Amino acid sequence: MVSGARVSQPVFAVVAAVLLRPSLWVTAVVEAKRFAPDHWYRRAPFLPLPDPRMLRFRVVTQYGDPEARVAAADVVAWLRWCKSENLRHRGD
Repeated sequence: MVSGARVSQPVFAVVAAVLLRPSLWVTAVVEAKRFAPDHWYRRAPFLPLPDPRMLRFRVVTQYGDPEARVAAADVVAWLRWCKSENLRHRGD
């Protein structure tokens, strides 16, 4: 999937962590849409999967290691931050 970044293994842990937090569901969908490439529905596998290069960049900038595993707790913390920023900017 993403060369050098192990993002497929923690997917279930991340999904479970988000599913256990209904207050983050809308934020997770919004952020997933932001990560999806334009016109994703025109290319196989016809799923809104983020660009592997972008995922690798995010893993390296978060953990400093392209081989690092993405932690579900980090994704939840990031979604909480996104939610607070989205709410804060809504009033602008």
